[in-house]
Amino acid sequence: RERQCVTVDCVCLHVLWLFPLPVLFCPLFIFLSLHNHSLPTEKCDEALASPLPHTAFTSSSVFSSGYAPGYAKLNTIKQGGAGGWSPLDSDHYQWLQVDLGSRRQVSAIATQGRYSSSDWTTQYRLLYSDTGRNWKPYHQDGNIWAFSGNSNSESAVRHELQQGIVARFLRLIPVGWSEEGRIGLRIEVYGCSYWADVINFDGQGVISYRFKVKKMKIIKDVIALRFKTSESEGVILHGEGQQGDYITLELRKAKLLLQINLGSNQYGSILGHTSVTTGSLLDDNHWHSVVIERYRRNVNFTLDGHTQHFRTNGEFDHLDLDYELSFGGMPYSGKPVGGGRKNFKGCMESINYNGDNITDLARRKKLDTSSFRNLSFTCVETHTFPVFFNATSFLQLPGRANHNTVSVGFQFRTWNPDALLLFSNLDDGTLEISLEEGKILVHINVATEAKNYRVDLLSGSSLNDGQWHAVRLVAKENFAMLTVDGEEVSAVRSTSPLSITTGGTYHLGGYFLRTPLPPSQRSFQGCMQAIVVDDQPADLHAVEKGTVGAFENISLDMCAIIDRCMPNHCEHGGRCKQTWDSFSCNCDGTGYSGATCHTSVHEPSCEAYKHLGWSSDTYWIDPDGSGPLGPFKVNCNMTGEEDKVWTTVRNNLPPRISITGSSRERRTVLQVNYSSSMDQVTAITTSAEHCEQQIIYSCRMSRLLNTPDGPPYTWWVGRGSEKHFYWGGSGPGIEKCACGMDKNCTDPKYDCNCDADAKQWREDSGLLTYKEHLPVSQVAVGDTHRPGSEAKLTVGPLRCHGDNNYWNAASFTTPSSYLHFATFQGETSADISFYFKTSAPYGVFLENLGNTDFIRLELKSPTVVSFSFDVGNGPVELTVHSAAPLNDDQWHRVMAERNIKEAVLQVDQVYRTSRLAPAQGHTRLELFSQLYVGSAAGGQRGFLGCIRALRMNGITLNLEERAKVTPGVMSGCQGHCTSFGMYCRNGGKCVERYNGYLCDCTTTAFNGPFCTKDVGGFFEAGTLVKYNFMPEPVPGASKDTKALTQQLMPNDVNLTKEEVTLSFSTSSSPAILMYVSSKTQDYLALVLRNNGSLQVRYNLGGLREPFAIDVDQRNLANGQPHNINVSRQNRSISVQLDHYPPVNYKLPDASDIQFDLVKTLFLGKVYETGPIDPVLIERYNSPGFIGCLSRVQFNGVAPLKSALRKAADAQADSHPASASPVSYQGKLVQSNCGASPLTIPPMSAAPNPWPLDNTDAETPLNEERVIPDGVNRDSAIIGGIIAVVIFTILCTLVFLIRYMFRHKGTYHTNEAKGSGESATESADTAIIGTDNPETIDESKKEWFI
Repeated sequence: RERQCVTVDCVCLHVLWLFPLPVLFCPLFIFLSLHNHSLPTEKCDEALASPLPHTAFTSSSVFSSGYAPGYAKLNTIKQGGAGGWSPLDSDHYQWLQVDLGSRRQVSAIATQGRYSSSDWTTQYRLLYSDTGRNWKPYHQDGNIWAFSGNSNSESAVRHELQQGIVARFLRLIPVGWSEEGRIGLRIEVYGCSYWADVINFDGQGVISYRFKVKKMKIIKDVIALRFKTSESEGVILHGEGQQGDYITLELRKAKLLLQINLGSNQYGSILGHTSVTTGSLLDDNHWHSVVIERYRRNVNFTLDGHTQHFRTNGEFDHLDLDYELSFGGMPYSGKPVGGGRKNFKGCMESINYNGDNITDLARRKKLDTSSFRNLSFTCVETHTFPVFFNATSFLQLPGRANHNTVSVGFQFRTWNPDALLLFSNLDDGTLEISLEEGKILVHINVATEAKNYRVDLLSGSSLNDGQWHAVRLVAKENFAMLTVDGEEVSAVRSTSPLSITTGGTYHLGGYFLRTPLPPSQRSFQGCMQAIVVDDQPADLHAVEKGTVGAFENISLDMCAIIDRCMPNHCEHGGRCKQTWDSFSCNCDGTGYSGATCHTSVHEPSCEAYKHLGWSSDTYWIDPDGSGPLGPFKVNCNMTGEEDKVWTTVRNNLPPRISITGSSRERRTVLQVNYSSSMDQVTAITTSAEHCEQQIIYSCRMSRLLNTPDGPPYTWWVGRGSEKHFYWGGSGPGIEKCACGMDKNCTDPKYDCNCDADAKQWREDSGLLTYKEHLPVSQVAVGDTHRPGSEAKLTVGPLRCHGDNNYWNAASFTTPSSYLHFATFQGETSADISFYFKTSAPYGVFLENLGNTDFIRLELKSPTVVSFSFDVGNGPVELTVHSAAPLNDDQWHRVMAERNIKEAVLQVDQVYRTSRLAPAQGHTRLELFSQLYVGSAAGGQRGFLGCIRALRMNGITLNLEERAKVTPGVMSGCQGHCTSFGMYCRNGGKCVERYNGYLCDCTTTAFNGPFCTKDVGGFFEAGTLVKYNFMPEPVPGASKDTKALTQQLMPNDVNLTKEEVTLSFSTSSSPAILMYVSSKTQDYLALVLRNNGSLQVRYNLGGLREPFAIDVDQRNLANGQPHNINVSRQNRSISVQLDHYPPVNYKLPDASDIQFDLVKTLFLGKVYETGPIDPVLIERYNSPGFIGCLSRVQFNGVAPLKSALRKAADAQADSHPASASPVSYQGKLVQSNCGASPLTIPPMSAAPNPWPLDNTDAETPLNEERVIPDGVNRDSAIIGGIIAVVIFTILCTLVFLIRYMFRHKGTYHTNEAKGSGESATESADTAIIGTDNPETIDESKKEWFI
């Protein structure tokens, strides 16, 4: 599995279709890196162990002389030995070591078992070192790696190292061996020679690299070096300039900190400061490689192969440095140095700066090294001896027995907040030093015959940060002192009564024996060094040889601590938290979820929110999902015309901002900033079907575009920082305004109104619609400097509709058809989401293969979706079982995610399964084949159906474009109504569209995208609506009129069933709400009687009197909205009022059941010339209904809705070419004041899990105010009397005004001007499309109470 890659240290951008990082200057960096690294002409694959003498091999023990480590060379047979190495005991403390003679670059390792035997090693770990001390384990995929070994004695198993290492000593630790025999091993090491100039920095000396000129303006830098140190602080390099520019690379708390400042225009250089941190635990005294590559403001910062890409703050591109660049510390220039920075102490090698070998120049004395006391070109090693503990380890050391003083000290590092550091059984008590919640806690318990003594000391905080911390404890009679990190401020003293007699034995890192007073903690996971027991340094070499103390499951001369948060696998700003064994991510406030904060919790667009059933509001959207763009707020308008969903992004430019004093030489540049970043706005415009932005230029003696010569006076800058010289209403390349395109400018000699240079105010406005240029980011105005000249500019918000990504679909019509794309790049984290619909029982959605790795999503059966993959640990499969069949030809959503922590599969946001990744093992998904969509590789197990909105790692695959050139696959997918038709409510019909669907509300009494928006009107006294069911055909009648005419054919005018629905609100009675007449004496009426009660009257013949149903005896003329539903089938009648249960009635047997020759429907008042009930007219028809009607529907006809459309056309001065079945008299005003809540909610929408504070929301009108108990009774009485007096006065004034200004009331509404016809647009779309159709603007001359 391990493999070697020959790479250049420059980490360029992988030009791949799914790479999530921004594009960075790769070609230049390849060129720059070649100055520092020459690519090898031969592969680094020489056999390094075979040529070595026997003495180069050593081991922990030997079974016998024939099993000596010198016989452990690969392919060795029994010539003078046993054909390999075997230790005396087969346990986890054995090792085989190789001395390569000098530092070598190691690229691979191979193993065999002992020749012709039952002895072999099945698993082993690899340690390496420069000195044979301070070993470092080989890491891979974030863990101490265990290599798989042999399964027999003869075959060789070779592993390429993913991370090449440089070392002189190698040590193999067998951790698994043959069950049939014992440990047996033969090895070979592959690599090549390595040489580098080394400089030892003593913490005093600094190397100064002087520039050839005094001041350098540097546009590009490449700095490369390797370092090792046991110090956690120190400046590695520094350079600065007089203008405030600087670059500093230093260690802080064993992390690498790069600070760079190229300067800024604003506030000096403060805003140019950029600081980036990488790495941790860098004080491990092992080599680390650093490469800094900068081109202008773009920087690649690489540590040990892990690269961070970032862009510096500020506006400048050059790094202005003076005199020199110093390595190893701050320069001795006499300038004040802040922060108390320490110089670097340790070793550096292969220092390169822009092609110059700094270490070679220093060796040849070409650089200033005068600050060194003794310059050394060999690395001086430190003499630390760390001990590594796991959860089952302990180290037992001897101390002084029967002594009255305890004096212990050690250094430790760990990630765990709780641990046992030291425990000792005293002669008459116990001593415990533990870590609790990141603090050092000391417990001393002494029990004597006379008294029990207890001393508790607490010091430090957050000591589980992975850094080395020093602990020192001294305890003696009546005195104890605890010191952490040698700081006096941390010292904690106790003078409590105390008497100590030491027991002579100390346990460090764990204590598992039974004792009357056990420690509060039992184990420790971490490292210790510099151990001092009873004022004597612990002899760990003697411990290693077994002559002193005892130990269990510890690793000596090695600290194998791992920072699992570096590199940080928590994406999108997630905060990493770790323990010794694992890490977790806190995703709060990031907008992402999952084990690594990879998956966005927000929908990608307003279009997606609409199809979840959500209404217009402000929402967070995330157009690229798990990609680098963060979520941002937009306004979503779901009620646009033609079922469009509009996304609005606002800017900060005030409307009609005044501009003066600008000229062609010195233009006024207005910056237009948006509520989202330019990259985020670009993501909207890229996926949208259409975008527009209004721009208005109001002028007085200020020309806009026309100039005698040269560029126009005014231009605007859009996306990509390009200047554009056309104005709203025009297009790219056309230097005109809207009036110039329409040829209606005030002065026909010019193409803009403002270009006429008139002294009166003029205006040029229009929409910019070329979305590749939007949004507007700057406007430069250049003609307001003359006396009297002035301009006002308005840049409207960016508005877009449609989401091409959401509806991007392909139909797979044959089992062997598939689409192929470039290899999917999802090494450590991958997410895949899409919608599918099919009637087939199985099929592969997608598959991508590697050498052994793969990833696959598949419909395995009608109810099972499978997500399977292999990252090198063996195949893993997750399956989700649906309760209902998934091959029902409806849309279903699949979401799959795989990261280094877990794998997740979810279907329809209902069925979910997950599986944790193994704690040890491979984590990288390495693929090389093409990505197959619609089948497995080679067209096997093909999928039949539709796939849309396929998004992988934030990138939407363009299925439609690829399908256009692929046989057996068609672009787009029909049949959206099978999945979304349920969203069309109240009888609305779902209409298929190429990229979605719409709800046709023509035959309903509702409007809106889902036919849930009430349509109602306000009736004055005398207002009526008349709908004729049998109008005379008129030549040239419109399509809408013909459709309405044909709704009830002549053979349908004799009815045996009716469905009537309406809502009303009134304070006046009596009144006729609805009256349906006929050419006979038959009729149906809904009336409010004098007492306000509601009555339904049927007269179908056969009875002396009409059949009357008193629905409710209550007064319904109470100003509140009421809803009435009447349904008749032959003799059965069902009536439902408001939310009360329906009540059933039955026509008498003598009554006819056929409603003959239905003629006309009236609302509000009856004006009929044919047969009519005179009693009904006399009692209830005058003065007519006064109030609101809404949701009026009769057998599929919406008469009030049709009348309101006609009223809107009349207001817009529209003259239809034909008669309409609907007409009205009087003043008819649109209003929803008669609407009452639906019995059943129009949408079963999921609650919004991310509510926003909508600052534009109106204040509720019916808030309840809770009055506290104990209100003063007298105050209440007085208030009531005052209220009665005021009410009486107001009533008198109202009636006086009513009398004086009767019949002079006027109403005004803002109604739509109508809309054009289209194939998919319903005839009702144009009805009153205002932002707030419920608002009635009443004249101040008339009041209603």
